[in-house]
Order: sequence, then C-alpha cells, then structure tokens
Amino acid sequence: MSKAFASQADMADKKITFEQLSAHCWAYTAEGDPNSGVIIGDKFIMVSDATATPDMARDLIARIRSVSDKPIKYVLLTHYHAVRVLGASAYAAEGATEIIASQGTLDLIIERGKEDMQSEMERFPRLFRGADSVPGLTWPTLVIGGGDAARGEKPGKLTVDLGGVKVQIWSPGYGHTRGDTIAWVEEEKVLFSGDLVEYEAGVYTGDAQLEEWPATLEALRALNAEYIVPGRGEAMKGNADVNKALDYTRRWVTTLFGAAKEAAAANMDLKSAMAHTRKSMDPVFGHVFIYEHCLPFDVSRAYDEAKGIKNPRIWTAERDKEMWAALQA
Repeated sequence: MSKAFASQADMADKKITFEQLSAHCWAYTAEGDPNSGVIIGDKFIMVSDATATPDMARDLIARIRSVSDKPIKYVLLTHYHAVRVLGASAYAAEGATEIIASQGTLDLIIERGKEDMQSEMERFPRLFRGADSVPGLTWPTLVIGGGDAARGEKPGKLTVDLGGVKVQIWSPGYGHTRGDTIAWVEEEKVLFSGDLVEYEAGVYTGDAQLEEWPATLEALRALNAEYIVPGRGEAMKGNADVNKALDYTRRWVTTLFGAAKEAAAANMDLKSAMAHTRKSMDPVFGHVFIYEHCLPFDVSRAYDEAKGIKNPRIWTAERDKEMWAALQA
C-alpha cells in the first residue's frame, strides 16, 4: 500500500510554544512545523517568517500582543516557500510597512512562486486550512540587493534598528534555496536561520544548492551564536546546542548528496537512487518529523544536482504527484 501523498495524512494539530530567548528575541515553534522568530524592540517589532496563511499569522500576532503593543513594522522572508510567506498580509493591520527579502528570493517568487503556492497547498492541507484567507503571492517591499554567490559577489547587508536592538539581515550563501536570508541579533547572539538549519525534523532540499550548503552552514557557525531559531525543530540554547543543529543539518545534506552522487555515477534510475539513499538516510533520520514527506523530493533534487542540473527544476502540483507515484514501492 502506497504512502499518503506528502503530508496529506498529517492532520493532527501541533503544540505551539512561544518562548523568550534573550532580552529582545522570541521563538515561535510547533513540534516540527515551520517556525517563526520575533524580535521586539522599544519602537518596532520584526517577524522572521510570516507563516503559511493570514489565519495562522493571527495566532502568532496574538502571542506577540500578549507581551508587546509595539507596531510589527517589519516582516522578513527568509526564503520564498509558500508555507513561510503567504501569511504576510495579516501584519498590515499591525503596522507592517516593510516586507524584506533578498534579491534571490524575489527572483524565485517571480520565477516559480505561483507554482510553489499551488504545490505546497496540496502537500500541506493542515497548514493551509485557511487558504481562502491568502490574497495571493507575497511580494517584498524592501529588497536586499546583491551579489550572486556563484559569481563570487558579496551580498548586500541591511541593519534594522528596532529601538534598543539592531538586527543584521543578509544572505550567507546558497543552501536551502539560492535566496536564503538570515536575521542576526549580534548583541544577544541570536540567529534566525530560516530553513538553512533544521533540528530533528526533515530537511527539505527540493530547491536546494546542495554542493554549496555545507560552506554556508560553516559561515553561520562562525557567528558563534548562543541561540538559534531553526526553520523546523526546537529553538536551541547555548553554543553547543546551536552547533548540534548545524551538525544535524550538515549531516543530512552531505549524506543525501553523497548517496546521490554514488547513484548518478552508477547510472541508477531515480527509483534505484531512492532505494540506495534510504540505506544511509533511514537509519539516522527515519524517525524525524516530516522525513517521509521530504525524502522523495530530496532524492529527486540531489540526483538532478549530481547529474549536473544546477538550477532546480520547478515543482508543480502535477510534477509532485507524478514523482511521488513513481518512487513509492
């Protein structure tokens, strides 16, 4: 019997945690569901990752309002995926005037945002229960320009003063996508990584640049963060635990890509590559949240990259299902 497609069988609500990490920084996490970060200054608030729908964003807003009445002026899109960005419209009523993203993220929204929205809505029915509240694609109003890492260009960096706390925003390198952006509160050593880092949850690599990702993780490690809000998984406290999350993500990426390169070198077909990859991935990661959802997409992308396809192919709802059916035993 084939597995239910993606996360269509995952309809149980998760326990949400909203916890303070430092003087100005908070984590909004939910047992392996996508996380958001909150930075509360004396004048303004920034939210990192907007959630999947305006309905879901309103839950985060209610938790923020339990601790602060400051305007939520800034919303950061750490990357373009629908489950992270489509809740952004809810923040307008809370004072949001700037939606921040990298040039790479804007380019991906233009190139494949519409397809990704339909794809993710079908993959994650629980997260998109409020899909009728989504007005359409989320477009940034403030774009961090900059450089193409593949050409050795340095990215732009933006520093936002929220009053009493400054947030540095930049793209540390390719990884989960080619537009990943972080928020770094240096004075409090808190890193909001988006999906560049995960912990004890599946690492989705369907749009990834796998060859470059480990170097990007090492750039994040060099910050010596004391706290990290990963894309999925619990907020990590203390530098040793931050490094555990970085190590976890690096192991996933390198194990996956190593298996894909072996499969490509042996000229396996995709289904054989999937079976080959499971031999090294299942024993280490098979127990974690969203593993079975991620792995078919991950193997597909890793195999493509191992075959020399550097720009990830666009996922559509139709392609998702064709791939899923082809790879199930």
